[in-house]
Amino acid sequence: MSWIGVVIFAFLLAYLGWGVFYQLIFAMAGLFWKEKEMPPVGKQRKMAVLIPAYKEDNVIVDVATEALEHDYPADKFEVFVIADSLQAETLTRLTNTGAKTIEVSFAKSTKSKALNVALKSISAEVFDVIVILDADNVMAPGFLTRINGEFELGHRVIQGCRAAKNFNTSMAVLDGLSEAINNHILCKGHMEFGLSARLAGSGMAFDAKLFKRIMPQIDAIGGFDKALELQLTCEGERIFYAADAIIYDEKVAKPEHFSKQRSRWIAAQFHYAKRFVPHAVRTFIQTGNVDYLNKAIQMLLPPRLLTPGILAFGAVVCWFFGFKVLCIGFLAVLLFNVISFLIALPAYTWERPYIDALFRLPLVFFFALKSLIGIGKANKRFIHTPHGDSVEPTK
Repeated sequence: MSWIGVVIFAFLLAYLGWGVFYQLIFAMAGLFWKEKEMPPVGKQRKMAVLIPAYKEDNVIVDVATEALEHDYPADKFEVFVIADSLQAETLTRLTNTGAKTIEVSFAKSTKSKALNVALKSISAEVFDVIVILDADNVMAPGFLTRINGEFELGHRVIQGCRAAKNFNTSMAVLDGLSEAINNHILCKGHMEFGLSARLAGSGMAFDAKLFKRIMPQIDAIGGFDKALELQLTCEGERIFYAADAIIYDEKVAKPEHFSKQRSRWIAAQFHYAKRFVPHAVRTFIQTGNVDYLNKAIQMLLPPRLLTPGILAFGAVVCWFFGFKVLCIGFLAVLLFNVISFLIALPAYTWERPYIDALFRLPLVFFFALKSLIGIGKANKRFIHTPHGDSVEPTK
């Protein structure tokens, strides 16, 4: 290996090491975070539950029906399905459920476009809170009550706890574990440091007036939640995490859908890094807004699913060419990377079907690597992840 190769691997080690250190710090902080007790119920806020549905004919009628049956006073919430490219039969069935349907149509569909059209039909004078679900989401009992309690505490932006709804394939199980790690590191860990939790794209709740003002500024093709959290923290709004407000989310069951989804996420991450990091640095220097700076820095972090594999590869290459110091460095960072995962993983990881699925991690790395191929297209067109597919259960 030439000296140029050594420099490249040294920079790669430094970049990955920074990402691992960042993850480890917040993983440890997450161990100390505790959910606050809810105050006595005062005002029961009226909520608009918005469900964008793009070609979600398989699941949206059942999801809307379950949402309407949620255990929050019926006169205090309404369900709106934002119907994009749904079949006529589905629209009829939705009308029969009692959900309000807002039909939208675009040459190039995006979630942010759908929400912005829907918001024109929703009055902030009528509704106090706007809740965003995905077309596969199911609210756990007490979800809206818990959201109401967070607003009673004076919070204006809330991220609920997304949990896996399905365990029908190893990929779905591993995707659920990835969600749990995100909740620990990006929500609990950040809350413990007084920073904003992440926004996850669904299971989110906003002060209605705030959301109607902020959302028109968001025109993202992919990763609208990242653009939204950057805009909110830029304006000094803090995002709070409600671990007891649980939303069940269908996890990706098929490898090809996993790759496409990760392509969209990674592309959005680096797109927003380029767009927001310079502004966040200037804003921090001028105003000391560390929350916004932290959100922008997150966009520069190496993809978490790729990091262990690249670290292992770097260690092997450096050992093969006789660069022992670099090899030890890669192995040390890999060790800390594994430790951060072990800290963040929930206790049930070591039970079936989770422990069986862990043996499929090399396959997950392969599909995460494959997702890099689709990055170029991900910010040019909306990549839809289908739900409700028929899949084989985990053996």
